[in-house]
Amino acid sequence: MSPPFYGTVALESLEVSGAVAYMHFAASIPIFHRDIKPTNILLDSNYSAKVSDFGTSRSVPLDKTHLTTDVGGTFGYIDPEYFQSGQFSDKSDVYSFGVVLVELITGRKPISFLYKHEGQNLIAEFISSVRQNQVYEILDARVLKEGRK
Repeated sequence: MSPPFYGTVALESLEVSGAVAYMHFAASIPIFHRDIKPTNILLDSNYSAKVSDFGTSRSVPLDKTHLTTDVGGTFGYIDPEYFQSGQFSDKSDVYSFGVVLVELITGRKPISFLYKHEGQNLIAEFISSVRQNQVYEILDARVLKEGRK
């Protein structure tokens, strides 16, 4: 039997954020993942989250704050600043993880052409909803049912 949706999301989010923080700040050589997305977050038999697929990751010299690289990652999860400048930083991984969180609480993909919001950028819509104090209108029904304000 699986745990409640909202509780699982909160716990998995904490585990993934801990893994990202470890990669950026506690590893002997910092690592930028560069492709944080739901399919790269695996759950074990106890529903513990594990970050996977380090194929696009890069080690970062201790004296550097960013990497200048060809843009890599999955469209929809890529940090817009990285996309424009080619400069990837720890903030870029955090942005990607934020997209994953918004995807979880809304139940929608970052870029979709399948629903009434065809062609919409989920993150732009989410930011607009927050600014207009209407975020509850785009949240997934399970989050509204099981979560609290």
